[in-house]
Amino acid sequence: MNKLKLGLPAGSLQNTTMDMFKKAGYNIHIGERSYYPYIDDEEIECVLMRAQEIPKYVEDGILDVGLTGKDWINETSADVIELADLHYSKRGLRPVRLVLAVPQDSPINKAEDLEGKRIATELVESTRRYLEEKGVSASVSFSWGATEVKPPLLADAISELTETGRSLKANNLRVIDTILVSTPRVIMNQASFDDAWKKKKVDNMITLLKGALLAEQKVMLKMNVHSSNLEKVVDLLPALRKPTISNLCAEEWVAVETVVDEKIVRTLVCELQEAGAEGILEFPMNKIIP
Repeated sequence: MNKLKLGLPAGSLQNTTMDMFKKAGYNIHIGERSYYPYIDDEEIECVLMRAQEIPKYVEDGILDVGLTGKDWINETSADVIELADLHYSKRGLRPVRLVLAVPQDSPINKAEDLEGKRIATELVESTRRYLEEKGVSASVSFSWGATEVKPPLLADAISELTETGRSLKANNLRVIDTILVSTPRVIMNQASFDDAWKKKKVDNMITLLKGALLAEQKVMLKMNVHSSNLEKVVDLLPALRKPTISNLCAEEWVAVETVVDEKIVRTLVCELQEAGAEGILEFPMNKIIP
């Protein structure tokens, strides 16, 4: 039987990734202290590992495909093919940024001010390449964790991944520049990419994952509308195409259903009610395949 070896990220992205796969239709079970999760697709074999390691294992052919951040692809300089950019992170759908940060009272305000300074980071190579592009010579050292507490005693600045910036602010740090913006990527090595069966398997998986991510931001609305109010109601409805309208048994009444952005629903529902919509129902969605 053909097998696709899939690398899944452990750590900060793990729970969000498992939730996304579940909505895409894949049930993955991680046993206690197990690095080989069960997945209800007998053609896929999962391996759970740190996102930092996945690019190299994919490059070396130990894994056919993996999910990892653009930051770690960049850091490892892995020779892999990026098939999809999936906009999700450990807290939601926002990308993470690799930023330069310094203490609030530091005289350092831009990258050029780091000449001859000390920088602590987990992403040493990415930071060094950034400084080289800026023509700045500085000491970049690997940080084993708790990077935010290194300045000012152990470092003049840090290069750190952040999603919301809250941890930086809590440690009295301010951002002076963004080195790169990172989102999770689906990657393959060339040999696996050239394998028609594996490529098709991954393409189908990406379609379902993207459908699950799109559905994260959408809901379905259903409502009943009298024909005299239909035009007013339809004018309020943004939709992927056009709303679906079907006749009800009651004369001159129709059912309207459509897909809308979840973030506008709390305002939209009230506007729809004022326009004459009744029996408004809101449904979450698992997947939307455009």
